[in-house]
Amino acid sequence: MTPSVKLAEILLVEDNEGDIELTREAFLDARFRNNLHIAEDGEKALDYLFKRNGYETAAKPDIILLDLNLPKTDGREVLEKIKNSDSTKRIPTIVLTSSMADRDIVESYDLHANCYIVKPVNAVKFMEVVRHVENFWVDVVCLPSEG
Repeated sequence: MTPSVKLAEILLVEDNEGDIELTREAFLDARFRNNLHIAEDGEKALDYLFKRNGYETAAKPDIILLDLNLPKTDGREVLEKIKNSDSTKRIPTIVLTSSMADRDIVESYDLHANCYIVKPVNAVKFMEVVRHVENFWVDVVCLPSEG
């Protein structure tokens, strides 16, 4: 009997359909088993994380990939709410955005982002970055268990 393998629950907070598809493809190609959940704006991300407005049975993510420039609720505000809540503050939150502005980088770390990655413009490089993120955060890092 083979032991059951836990699926990594990954929440991607992204409004760009092209980036969503590239991320989905990179995770499908990865050797890790995962469930990729998508929130297309900051409000849906907060609803998902705080289990409200139709997301009451949503799986708690093991990792959050967060774009900064989002419709409705901005990614910075989402990050602040994640890190200020006892129920979500331990979830590794990776800012994955197109902004290379020093102000955004500093502000993200001040809001306790676990890391900040600038999205490559090249699709192949983008998929490579996503694979590295998953490899590091799922295979290498010890993530906190529920609690």
